[in-house]
Amino acid sequence: MRLPTLEGGKGRPPVYQQIADHIRSEIDSGRLRPGNRLPTIRALAADVGVNRDTVSLAYEALAGSGLLESVVGRGTFVRGLSVAPGGESPIEVPLSGAVEDLLAHENARPRFGVGSDVVPLHSLIPDPGFYPVDAFRRALNRVLQRDGAELLRYGPPQGHPGLREVLAERFERAGCRHGADQIVLCHGASQGISLALRLFASAGDAIAVELPTYHNVLSTLIALGLRAAPVPLLPDGPDLDQLERTLSRPDVKAFYTIPTFHNPMGTTTGLGARRQLLEVAGRCGVPVIEDGFEMDLRTSGRDVPPLAALDDRGLVVHLSSFSKSLFPGLRVGSIAAHGRSLDGLLALKHSTDLSDAMPLQAALEEFLRSGAYDRHLARIRKILRSRTEAMMTALEQEMPEGTTWTRPEGGWQMWVELGIDVDTRDLLADAARDGVLFAPGAQFFADRSASRGLRLTVAQADEEEIRRGVAILGNAVRRRAEIGSSGLGAAAVNM
Repeated sequence: MRLPTLEGGKGRPPVYQQIADHIRSEIDSGRLRPGNRLPTIRALAADVGVNRDTVSLAYEALAGSGLLESVVGRGTFVRGLSVAPGGESPIEVPLSGAVEDLLAHENARPRFGVGSDVVPLHSLIPDPGFYPVDAFRRALNRVLQRDGAELLRYGPPQGHPGLREVLAERFERAGCRHGADQIVLCHGASQGISLALRLFASAGDAIAVELPTYHNVLSTLIALGLRAAPVPLLPDGPDLDQLERTLSRPDVKAFYTIPTFHNPMGTTTGLGARRQLLEVAGRCGVPVIEDGFEMDLRTSGRDVPPLAALDDRGLVVHLSSFSKSLFPGLRVGSIAAHGRSLDGLLALKHSTDLSDAMPLQAALEEFLRSGAYDRHLARIRKILRSRTEAMMTALEQEMPEGTTWTRPEGGWQMWVELGIDVDTRDLLADAARDGVLFAPGAQFFADRSASRGLRLTVAQADEEEIRRGVAILGNAVRRRAEIGSSGLGAAAVNM
């Protein structure tokens, strides 16, 4: 097999993706057959003229999609179908078009194993060392002792009544008029996003999203057969002129937005812009899905009311979650809605899973009412503030001239824009080899286009690791600047 000419630079897929795509096409065509051995990572990297991490990333992407498998001590092989006990090969049943599109989207994500010496500036999952395991276990034991087997039955589709009541009290302090009967509990914000999208859109419709936006929303759109209608994100929020043009389209059924501690940007939409956003949505008659996944993690600046608190027309469906403020394994989020939107959510929730895990929801109510959650938040905010300050200082000291970054007032993430013309998917291979990981910007764009941006997080790296990781990243960027952004020159190799 002969690789075609590989090219780097703006407008081209990252080099690892070009390698993976060509190997995939060779497998699809039958030129590479099950059991064929591929060149070693070292050999292919040397022949093509790239570093080994680039080839490793291509192989990992193909292994993740089930096309390759690695055998320790033997090498990497094209994967074949296993033979059934009766001697006949199993039939590969066709998947839906939406699932095939989703697999292609997911397989394009970078995959790197994290060693003990690698600084994880890519992950938005809070460090497990933060989790208040003992305090939550005591809350779980108390509710099981008190309510016993009753918690092990199916619960109401809307979720645990006591937890909805305490959430309504907390939302009220933020200015939101969500009664307990207007809150639907769900399996984290991820399920909430899917339910909210299904509430307003059918396959073939479009959803307005900020550019960039949360990458799992893009995956959910694909899985539901929906299209993204991007709206550029400005420093103070979405471009309102473009938003109005987009929401005026008949195929656009809702607007998904993260106004507080945006993922991946880390920015917060100002109060004035929030009011204008709601005015635009009102004129167009289009609902707004507000994702408040980190609303409890403010560390500086003044609180800004959620869109749901400013909404007096029932336009906003409000999502929240405990995955980033407590721990993700809890799988408890909420959706607040009004009128027929609430009726629709209840019907969708009941048809999706019948019931949530009542013991966990009851334990969370106990955890909230006892004050343990607020004590946990006080500790986490202090850590988050210190780590964010360390990140800002390190970026100032270590990043080359021309680099810019956002300055979040809360949340675990921030956005860095490089001053050189480079696709940060390609830079990731260099950085990973040197010992630091980040999330390349392309994964936050609906079309996966090349981006000079990247997301950094402070969720799993302490202050010393942050300083070390940013120094490594700065050096990797400088090396890229020295060799130019052309990336890989023309290269071909026989395999």
